[in-house]
Amino acid sequence: MPTARVLLAVAIAFFGCKEQPGQESDTAGLKAPALQPAIPAGSCPALSAQQASKLVQLSLHCADREYPNKPSNILDGDETVLPPRKLTPSFFGCFDWHSAVHGHWTMVRILRLFPDLPEAHRINEILDSHLTAELIAREMAYFEASRNKTFERPYGWGWMLRLQAELVSWNCQRGSRLAAAVGPLATLLAGRMASYLKQLSFPIRAGTHTNTAFAMVHAWDYGEVTNDREFLDVLAENARRFYLQDTHCPADYEPSGEDFISPCLAEADIMRRVLEPTEFTAWFDAFLSKDGVDLENLLLPPEVRDPEDPKIGHLIGLHFHRAWTMRGMASALADDHPMNSLFTKSAAAHCEAGSKLVFESGYGGSHWLASFAVYLLTDQP
Repeated sequence: MPTARVLLAVAIAFFGCKEQPGQESDTAGLKAPALQPAIPAGSCPALSAQQASKLVQLSLHCADREYPNKPSNILDGDETVLPPRKLTPSFFGCFDWHSAVHGHWTMVRILRLFPDLPEAHRINEILDSHLTAELIAREMAYFEASRNKTFERPYGWGWMLRLQAELVSWNCQRGSRLAAAVGPLATLLAGRMASYLKQLSFPIRAGTHTNTAFAMVHAWDYGEVTNDREFLDVLAENARRFYLQDTHCPADYEPSGEDFISPCLAEADIMRRVLEPTEFTAWFDAFLSKDGVDLENLLLPPEVRDPEDPKIGHLIGLHFHRAWTMRGMASALADDHPMNSLFTKSAAAHCEAGSKLVFESGYGGSHWLASFAVYLLTDQP
């Protein structure tokens, strides 16, 4: 059995130690500006063709790789025990359904921006064979089974809407054809998203797949691209219901050990879309301004002690999510806002740190990290 002294040491290592009565902390009364760490210098240049080739190869490598696979479906009989390619024939690779979806988004995004890459032919082959009306109809049948009502909610739903937004934006014959094929599934999941948000009493503020705000960001951008004003109204109404009264987000509690989403920044990311600039700045200043908030954990890139551990390696993705949301905050705030320069510098530091780890993560990370890197490096909104 561990001794009391050992347990105390572990507790102090993880949670810190409050001062004993009669002792005063050296930092008592200090506010965030005095506590801010020295953010390391970093750079985050736009994606080059060479980088695009390297990253898209990760998505290509897993698009048809069925195993290993981590299904999240519910089994309610022997007849439902089927290989992934039978259950979801469009998105069966890349370890799980949602990673297959955003892997396809990565391929479309890169092909749109770099149509002459050496990988272009293979990308087109995969898109043309996976995103057919027949296979998407089978995907829809899978979703429409009663046991799959919550399958991939909300993370996978959000990425499917992001994929469709990219296809709709792809102004070419292939893009139009693929968008027409995928459209019915996107419409189905947008409807489910709207119903789900209306029924959700409270948002989920996790740093992983269940985060409500993260999925809403993808859904919002889909609604903008498709000009679905009714859907946007639902998103705006529920974002205000969930988040408008929030203040003092506990940024010093981030991240948890397996996060790939920043709960505070994901929330701010949807609110900067929903609110007008003046209203957003007022909301933001109450929610996550530098005064009185310890931002050290948020502004410094987290240490990733085992990049190949598929859960600990989530922190690599957190680098990218923080970077793109900080860029978004900086773009939404006035140039002289006190957080603007801090976010800009921290985003660059996170971007550089994450980029160094993408190819050191093993298959547990490489099957999905390309999407997060490409999202950041191609300046998504």
